[in-house]
Amino acid sequence: MGVLRQLTGNDYINVAFLAWVSAQVLKTVFTLITTKKLVLERLVGAGGMPSSHSALVCSLTIAFARRLGFASPVFALSLALAGIVMYDAMGVRRAAGEQAKVLNKIVFGFKSWNQGNEEEHEDELAQSAADIADGMPDKALKEFIGHTPLEVLGGALLGILIAMLYPA
Repeated sequence: MGVLRQLTGNDYINVAFLAWVSAQVLKTVFTLITTKKLVLERLVGAGGMPSSHSALVCSLTIAFARRLGFASPVFALSLALAGIVMYDAMGVRRAAGEQAKVLNKIVFGFKSWNQGNEEEHEDELAQSAADIADGMPDKALKEFIGHTPLEVLGGALLGILIAMLYPA
């Protein structure tokens, strides 16, 4: 019980967790509004508006600034971490999501083409296609893993707002 009290008594963890949860709930609500479907995966999934990663690191950075000051080494470290996380969300992770979209189209387009040619497996090309299709995954790659700059900005603003409203 002592560890749990220490964790829940840590305002830095609390503000970061609150920002992350808020972003995930908003993401779920926005998905519900746009798709008219409750997609519970949005409560924990990456990608989408607002960025929960950006909300978490920005809330933590502002909490450090409010408590320790802008000259604090902890604030400087947190600001650098926030910059890296947000850059990565818009860069590497977004590119990986775009690649997943293309790969999903290729794999499932190829599988559907191959299924339409099952009777024609007598020729060498069709047999090779069947062999390749058998080795392809049945489950699509995750496409929602990165963020647009607007989603990152939304998460950053949400995190800053939560940290400013959180009792110092």
